Amino acid sequence: MKFIPFCFVIFLGKFVFLSWPCCLSVNVVILVLLSIAFLIIVHRNLLNLSDFLKQDNADVAPGMILPFETGFFSDRKARTGEEIPVVITAAEERLGAAVAAMNSVNQNSKANVVFNIVTLNESVEHLRSWLGKTEIKHKIITFDPKILEGKIPDDPQKADLLKPLTFARFYMPVFLPDAEKAVYLDDDIIVQGDIQELFESSLKPGHAAAFSEDCDSASAKGIVRGAGNQNNYIGFLDFKKEAIKKLGMRANTCSFNPGVIVANLTEWKHQNITRQLEQWMERNVKEDLYSKALADSFTTPPLLIVFYKHHSSIDPMWHVRHLGTTGAGNRYSTQFVKAAKLLHWNGHYKPWGRTSSFSEIWDKWYIPDPTGKFHPIRRHSGDE
Repeated sequence: MKFIPFCFVIFLGKFVFLSWPCCLSVNVVILVLLSIAFLIIVHRNLLNLSDFLKQDNADVAPGMILPFETGFFSDRKARTGEEIPVVITAAEERLGAAVAAMNSVNQNSKANVVFNIVTLNESVEHLRSWLGKTEIKHKIITFDPKILEGKIPDDPQKADLLKPLTFARFYMPVFLPDAEKAVYLDDDIIVQGDIQELFESSLKPGHAAAFSEDCDSASAKGIVRGAGNQNNYIGFLDFKKEAIKKLGMRANTCSFNPGVIVANLTEWKHQNITRQLEQWMERNVKEDLYSKALADSFTTPPLLIVFYKHHSSIDPMWHVRHLGTTGAGNRYSTQFVKAAKLLHWNGHYKPWGRTSSFSEIWDKWYIPDPTGKFHPIRRHSGDE
């Protein structure tokens, strides 16, 4: 008797015995059916992902951290390693500045940089349309100005100096609750070095932040127009006020510039730095503690008080500043500016607005606004 191989399949709950050649045909059919089912599942998942990416019109609640934007899915550049959180503000009238700053960071580093862009609700859609086709990996964070009520003076004459986003740096741990360390950048900067080097700046034990000292290099030796010498504490605080006297600070102590900050957010939260800053802001509203010669910073004085002799220093080449002041072109050589790792146009003259020194460097990193709302304005030197 000749043995005939057979196989069986389950069909509608019953065993069906088939001869061996027939069994091979059934296996092929089963494989085809499984392949079709797999393709259907993949197709549906792709449709769901597409719908998710198109959800750009969701309501934005004040203080809400929006999900990663389309730049997160870009695979044109390999971004590996530890995530480097960079906080930057984006005011509507200065969006081009923030975009240029982020582009300079992004193009000069292969690090896994994520920009946490703090802006107001009114600028979210504009910012999205601008960054949508870039490789800039980012989150958008909406800032609620109500948090500043009672903390800044109600002075129409100083409205330009009291814009809400200038105080966003005080709230970095709120924006980045899971981060241990972060870098804050003003929007009027261009980064020419690898941001990872700045991020890895060492902070002394117990220090929540590192800044650039105003006595550390040639970048601080100029005179800021309208403010006198702002290299020390007396340029920012009124040492005749009792509250300032009681702190025991030396008036000639070298100040620092908070346009670039390397922050240990774990230590920042441990010392409750944000609340300390808010308390001094509130006291200033009541007691007018800031120097009458103060030129262009309501954010610096509370930082000077809270971090008095309790902060680390940043390499001077990572914050070459005062490029936006009169005479900057004479103060720095072209070779020095090219060698600098970070350039800061703090001062009256911004590289996208009035004529300023070294604006051609800023132009290199500027990305045109697809909406046409923002564009650099070059004015004649006679306006200075």
